[in-house]
Amino acid sequence: MLFSPPFHVPSSPQTQPLERQKNFKNRLKNAFKKGPLGLCILLMGSCLSFAQSPSSYPNKPIQVVAPSTAGGGFDLVGRVLGVKLSEQMGQQFVVENKPGSGTLVGTQTIAKSPADGYHILVGGLSNMALNMGLYKQPGYDPINDFIPLRLVVSHSYTLVGTKSLPANNLKDLLTYAKANPGKLNIGSSGPGSGQFILATLLRSLGNVDILQVPYKGAQPVYMDLIAGRVDLFFDNSTTTRSYLEAGQVKGIAVSSRMRAPDAPSIPTLKETGAMDLEMETWFGWFVPAKTPMPIVEKLRSEIDKAMSNPEVRTRLQQGSGRILQMSTSETDAFIKSEVSKWTQLLKQAGIVPE
Repeated sequence: MLFSPPFHVPSSPQTQPLERQKNFKNRLKNAFKKGPLGLCILLMGSCLSFAQSPSSYPNKPIQVVAPSTAGGGFDLVGRVLGVKLSEQMGQQFVVENKPGSGTLVGTQTIAKSPADGYHILVGGLSNMALNMGLYKQPGYDPINDFIPLRLVVSHSYTLVGTKSLPANNLKDLLTYAKANPGKLNIGSSGPGSGQFILATLLRSLGNVDILQVPYKGAQPVYMDLIAGRVDLFFDNSTTTRSYLEAGQVKGIAVSSRMRAPDAPSIPTLKETGAMDLEMETWFGWFVPAKTPMPIVEKLRSEIDKAMSNPEVRTRLQQGSGRILQMSTSETDAFIKSEVSKWTQLLKQAGIVPE
């Protein structure tokens, strides 16, 4: 893991270098010359500087917003890191689930919150990248309205098929679909979900006529998939694992850059040679832009410390996840590239922003 350098915690006036003491005295003299207002401004600035210093942060509970219902990837990353940082920093990191309009409501909440280190967003592929191509006015800018602290884990999706599907790999699947337009169908969740995006891209990039069937949640899809009423489903690899291990569905391909560690026999989409596509749903913590950098660096250091804990890593991985290890500059570049990539891909797939 790449760790941030340690912070410089401002020392007391008695131990500051001589030139800094002289500077403070000069500022104090100038403030007195300007009268009560000048002295007030100096004292307010000093108080603000103290309040934002790493040595005094945090001194109250921190809000962590997961822009989804309980139980999903946003919630998991919020709670696993929240519990560990509460333990490390001596203040409670309180996770609040704020679903609504996909992931818009919760994300907008933190974008509009004070930039004081007490408001944190669980950000991911959905709200930081996909929404930019799904909505004309999402109500926030992922690049300019937030500072990424750390991205910590990513999960792939696995394309699975019903046992009676007349194809065992992606090439054969696309060949069959082209020869039998409209005969196959694929289950998916609502617009904005990874399942929906991948089902749409399978149809557009594969140039095949496959009926997309909307469902409310993954469980009903699996019921119909196992019964043979649905042919295909692109779902989170962690969820597909139990069905694959039980032999209830067949694995076609995974969406990640590398094969899933708990299903090494299933090739990636790129490996099949049938589709040049890679998609991983990544997660991390973000704070509002203009959050003081000493606080940003302190939070990054604490997250790095938490991520060095094997139990934390195991809980985030859930068997199929990939722990992310990026520097600050790598994280910034990655998020910018994901926003650009998915905005273009969604447009190419014919998805019109709402």
